Amino acid sequence: MTTYPDYTVRTMTRDEVNIAIDWAAKEGWNPGIGDAECFFRTDPEGFLIGKLDGEPVATISAVKYGSSFGFLGFFIVREEFRGMGLGFDIWNAGLKRLEGRSIGLDGVVAQQDNYKKSGFTLAYRNIRFQGKSGRTKSKHEEIELLSELPFDDVNAYDQSFFPDKRKAFLQCWINQKNCTALGVMDHDQLAGYGVIRSCRSGYKIGPLFADKPDLAEKLFCALTSSVPEGSPVFLDLPETNHAALEMAGKHKMETVFETARMYKGKTPRLPLNRIFGVTSFELG
Repeated sequence: MTTYPDYTVRTMTRDEVNIAIDWAAKEGWNPGIGDAECFFRTDPEGFLIGKLDGEPVATISAVKYGSSFGFLGFFIVREEFRGMGLGFDIWNAGLKRLEGRSIGLDGVVAQQDNYKKSGFTLAYRNIRFQGKSGRTKSKHEEIELLSELPFDDVNAYDQSFFPDKRKAFLQCWINQKNCTALGVMDHDQLAGYGVIRSCRSGYKIGPLFADKPDLAEKLFCALTSSVPEGSPVFLDLPETNHAALEMAGKHKMETVFETARMYKGKTPRLPLNRIFGVTSFELG
């Protein structure tokens, strides 16, 4: 606990979520233009802010999914207030909110040891790749706008890639402004989908899920060709998916950042070989 009587931790308002987004941008995490609204809709009580003498100094998100899973993100203390114990308090408040659930996070590598002290174990690394958008020579008949497919089908497909229900998030995420959401069909069945959205810098793909590597690449090419040619494009992928690494290399993408995917409690069993792009480092 801190010894600052004028330090308080409470739930953020919708407008205060923008503070966390802005701070994340300053940290170089490159959030999406529409992230704040979709994140808030996922769990309006899941964002905490620490204020010292009424001034925002720390943030964390502790978002609940369904009844069994939670995800921590936006753990930021303003640089001039670090080393004062303010982060410890808001961290514990986030953990308390998710008590009794399996909890995931994508932490910067330098903080791994600190997270281990709180009971988190390393599952795998997520790696951020950067490349440039291009133009595909031909369109694939299997690619469809996700908005033209029944949402229930998309939601059902998404469920196999996430530890618990996230319907509210998904509905906002695939319909947000400044994004393109596409599905790929295989024998008239949804066999993958992906989203590319406008960010503070360039565009970010997330998620990118597909049953097979060739379908993932078709989605990747369709998504990158939907934004202005030559734009920076980012893709976050689990290091354990070797086909995803090969795809990134094939399209001349380079490593620019990495995180440690860690869990406290039961580690979810996810089909990592079909996850070619993580939805987001902040909300999982």
